[in-house]
Amino acid sequence: MARVSWTCRGIVLAASIPSLAPAAGEAQTGRPNIVVIVADDMGYADVGFHGSRDIPTPNIDALARDGIRFTDAYVSGPYCSPTRAGLMTGRYPQRFGHEFNPARGDFGLPLEQATMADRLKAAGYRTALFGKWHLGATAALHPMERGFEEFFGFLGGEHSYFDAMPATGGPVFDGRKPAEQMGYLTDELGDRAVAFIERNRSRPFFLYLAFNAVHTPMHATEKYLTRFAHIADERRRTYAAMLSAMDDGIGRTMAALRRAGLEENTLVFFFSDNGGPTMPTTTVNGSSNAPLRGSKRQTWEGGIRVPFVIHWKGHLAAGATDSRPIIQLDVLPTALAAAGVDVQPAWKLDGVNLLPFLTGKQAGAPHDALYWRLGGTMAIRKGNWKLVKTAEGPLRDIDPAALSDLSTAELYDLEDDVGETKNLAAARPEKARELADAWQRWNRQLVRPRWAPSRGPMARDSLSGRRLD
Repeated sequence: MARVSWTCRGIVLAASIPSLAPAAGEAQTGRPNIVVIVADDMGYADVGFHGSRDIPTPNIDALARDGIRFTDAYVSGPYCSPTRAGLMTGRYPQRFGHEFNPARGDFGLPLEQATMADRLKAAGYRTALFGKWHLGATAALHPMERGFEEFFGFLGGEHSYFDAMPATGGPVFDGRKPAEQMGYLTDELGDRAVAFIERNRSRPFFLYLAFNAVHTPMHATEKYLTRFAHIADERRRTYAAMLSAMDDGIGRTMAALRRAGLEENTLVFFFSDNGGPTMPTTTVNGSSNAPLRGSKRQTWEGGIRVPFVIHWKGHLAAGATDSRPIIQLDVLPTALAAAGVDVQPAWKLDGVNLLPFLTGKQAGAPHDALYWRLGGTMAIRKGNWKLVKTAEGPLRDIDPAALSDLSTAELYDLEDDVGETKNLAAARPEKARELADAWQRWNRQLVRPRWAPSRGPMARDSLSGRRLD
């Protein structure tokens, strides 16, 4: 057992790191299980380990307490579908045209892009998705055609929490067939995860638990609402109830792993798909991104920096905090490395295997820079410096003139100004130009979006009839 330490922006982390081989005597031996838990539209401030006081999240906090929490973790899309496309492929979704939420049910993750489920299924893993897909709704784009052997959830961007087949929103599916009934959807997804773990305790599995909490519609049961009677604001109270239900589901999932003797043989990731929607041009849910500036669909920190935890009991440090910038694209290569799958150069992954960095075998930062593009908005983070150009109104399609002229982009030193309040572009023009040039080199590698964004905040999806924000 080696003892390693590393320093992250003045924070020294130390931990005893055992070998990555599974502990003897587990119900499974060999390759670890992979569990990826994704929240939907959760605010950066709304977990206990980020200082939330009005909404307890004891089970999410327990993941952080027993794992590694990342203060500077990002997603590649400021809103739902591009983030999920990046998660599934380990690639910037703008490379293959998945820049916006699908505007129609026949748009989705391109078929030539292999998914995490494809990769792990080929390696002998049992694969399941419970929750939100949002990567296409035709038969060819269905999750069970994209590597998942089990599916319970919905195909669009949002869904009723009470009705399996509402008037709008499409059905909840059980496999390829509409579900005949369901309980409160957040509870149902947690129950499905528990049952899947209990059925697969003797073989390696990949579980993608994609909660639609805390995305609109704002639906909560009395069981959870009564926990937050002290919150006067109705929207915030309902949001708190929905988040508490998800936290309970995560707790039940982790308890199932422990009961099955699998916790030390399971690598768990938790993060939100984007920042909380706090602007009226999106489906506002009562979340908070404090102390960050901005909202879902924007490239200020509030839209792209998210709560993020990696937990692997007995194999990675417990109670550690890491401030090196990472991104959800790293989940795929990290999971593949843990599973013993060799990444092929032809896959052209943008994500990085984080395990050597987290065990102390490799020093430094996993990424030289991180990049974003969403229509006419952009951002790049390089070290502590960030260049950003964003908008507060509806999304627009690619504007080559706007993106070629970054003279009005804002420059921030995130180490001293995480709230992005002091634009240093005029004071540090050489740094602004350095980042602009680096972003343009990346931008030239991208393709045009395969479909245009929704037009205005009230645009609606042809599959669900609901807003596309």
